[in-house]
Amino acid sequence: MTEGTADDQVEFLRFSSPAISEAEIEEVVDTLRSGWLVTGPKVQRFQDEFAAYKGAEHVVAVNSCTAALHLSLITAGIGPGDEVITTPLTFAATVNTIIHAGATPVLADVDLKSMNIDPDAVAGKITPRTRAIIPVHFAGRPCEMGALVRLAKEHGLVIIEDCAHAVETEYQGRKAGTIGDYGCFSFHATKNLITGEGGMVVAKRLEDAEKIKVLSLHGLSTEAWKRYSESGASHYDVIAPGYKYNMMDIQAALGVHQLRLIERNWDRRQTIWNRYNEALADLPVTLPDDPLSHDRHAYHLYTVQIDTASAGISRDSFVEAMTGEGIGVSIHFRSIPQFTYYRETYGWQAEDYPNADRIGHQTVSLPISPSLTGDDIDRVIGATRRLISS
Repeated sequence: MTEGTADDQVEFLRFSSPAISEAEIEEVVDTLRSGWLVTGPKVQRFQDEFAAYKGAEHVVAVNSCTAALHLSLITAGIGPGDEVITTPLTFAATVNTIIHAGATPVLADVDLKSMNIDPDAVAGKITPRTRAIIPVHFAGRPCEMGALVRLAKEHGLVIIEDCAHAVETEYQGRKAGTIGDYGCFSFHATKNLITGEGGMVVAKRLEDAEKIKVLSLHGLSTEAWKRYSESGASHYDVIAPGYKYNMMDIQAALGVHQLRLIERNWDRRQTIWNRYNEALADLPVTLPDDPLSHDRHAYHLYTVQIDTASAGISRDSFVEAMTGEGIGVSIHFRSIPQFTYYRETYGWQAEDYPNADRIGHQTVSLPISPSLTGDDIDRVIGATRRLISS
């Protein structure tokens, strides 16, 4: 875009610009040269190192968090006739995977401050058909897992943590994804740890991890990289009608180096988060709630809630104006009942989930990538203050 004179060119600041180092590039090139592009030794290496980072014993790499959620539901035996409770403030994939498993999604409203699913709302939605809860650690803030675990134990429910925003997140010293029965992670290009596309399942039980591994690759009894290794071709059996959900070595090549940078990048995200808090504190908008002292926030999203009456500008007008300033922002998220398919199929009305509905109409996410420079951050702050102040 152009600001000032025609000669004054300013590059568009993307909302989420991935931080890629030479190490990742070299590892991908090494993978290409090796001739092993699909699921192989680098996927195994990434799984092992991710398991060590999370302090988990059983992990399976897959091609997306969507796949991770779907496989967790299937492995837990959830299907037609079952209900699964989740949040209305999430990406469509969370709800869609419940539908793909053949179960019925049920929504429980969020807490207005944390933006996470409200355990009291969950308790009010439990029926004899309820089989599972999928809490989403929104923006990287941990859900109130203590209360959710108690509900799950009381009613015999499975917990599948949606950790798409929460690689670094901890709840009272426990790492997100290791508290429930399953933890599902995203390594999409916009996430804190990226493989382009990709995901991971953390399973509490070995037998579940083994089933997920089989289901992730057509239901084959032998992993591809072992079937075609130097030991020679081997027969395999098909022991389940599986899916094509496996991760490739090309993706894992990115992941192993991204994982080594995760803590450094987390520090940078925290710095940007604090800078926004200081610089925007006096504006008539709602900034994200501070993390609790005994939790660890992943700082995946920095969300600002813009109320038209207070701020003098609507959320959508702010988004349009920021784009005009050459700054990419995003909306996380419109509440699920605001979308046509879910309204028409399930009869959900946005007003029945007032907190998620309010957030869905007001929220906007500012850039918080570790690739941002100090000038980039100042530019975001300056534009935000101009638009809100005016």
